[in-house]
Amino acid sequence: MRFLVQELNYKKSIDLVYIDPPFGTNNIFKLGSTMSAEKDSKIAYKDKFSLESYLEFLYCRLVWIRELMSEKGSLYLHIDSKMGHYVKILCDEVFGRENFINDITRIKCNPKNFKRKAYGNIKDMILFYAKSSQYIWNEIKDEVLESDLKKRFNKQDSKGYYTTIPLHAPGITQNGESGQEWNGIKPPNGRHWRYSLKELDKLQEAGLIEWSKNNNPRKKVYIDECKGKKIQDIWEFKDSQNPAYPTEKNRAILRRIIAMSSNTESKVMDCFCGGGGFLQEALNLGRKIIGIDESIEAIKLNQQWIKESENHLFSRNIALIGKCVSNRIINEVKENNHMERIST
Repeated sequence: MRFLVQELNYKKSIDLVYIDPPFGTNNIFKLGSTMSAEKDSKIAYKDKFSLESYLEFLYCRLVWIRELMSEKGSLYLHIDSKMGHYVKILCDEVFGRENFINDITRIKCNPKNFKRKAYGNIKDMILFYAKSSQYIWNEIKDEVLESDLKKRFNKQDSKGYYTTIPLHAPGITQNGESGQEWNGIKPPNGRHWRYSLKELDKLQEAGLIEWSKNNNPRKKVYIDECKGKKIQDIWEFKDSQNPAYPTEKNRAILRRIIAMSSNTESKVMDCFCGGGGFLQEALNLGRKIIGIDESIEAIKLNQQWIKESENHLFSRNIALIGKCVSNRIINEVKENNHMERIST
């Protein structure tokens, strides 16, 4: 990453960084599985750290990541619950507590029947930080299943299927008209009108208020107004049981992150790119990608899919950087923003 800042002048230019670093598990990960015991399997990477060395390893990279991020940039850091709380403190120091946006819980697998004295571990976390308050946010909605829509919108009139929601909300207003009488009634104790009295009149005139048998007004919401559900901070995206690269994450997570926190033509980076899942999804969505990894096996896998993507082979949208970089490679990246080989 020092190379990107000092040689390529990428400082403050990257809109999105996604990283899935080692979790400090003290394991050796081999190709073809998460922790393969097969003797002939090639080693993808070794996750051998003491706590102190792990935090120092990650802290240095977070500092460089912040240097590379634009003012509208975001970081999504995938980590497990054992290291996550230590890592959040590092991120708070580097990015500032005020730039912490979310701690996203990711359901990673089906329930387990462990024999040890503990609750089953079915989750990990994604820490979401911004460089500043100007970060990119393209709100998308979770799709609502048709079966759920039919259950919720179970009433019908001449305009179509609808449901109803309260016209009042919790809380008492000391001033203003939201606690005043409308149409002969006041909000229940401890509540206030969601709308001004004029807006309530307009809703009534438009036929958008339904009165219950006990004289309780509710607003009509029609099924065609439902454009999906706001995405919450618990995501259920289970990983493949047979990943091409160990610890490879569900592609749907990556597509969601890319879509919500970057724009077309944004530069995005994964500096623990592994098998290249994030890079491939970002390229498919029209982003300019930068991939970094210290593992020779990871670089080989990324070289392979880049070569197979003939439409993108000489694209200026690709930069792939290995652990050791020669002057020739530096010049190649400068000219083409694309690297086909690494020097070892």
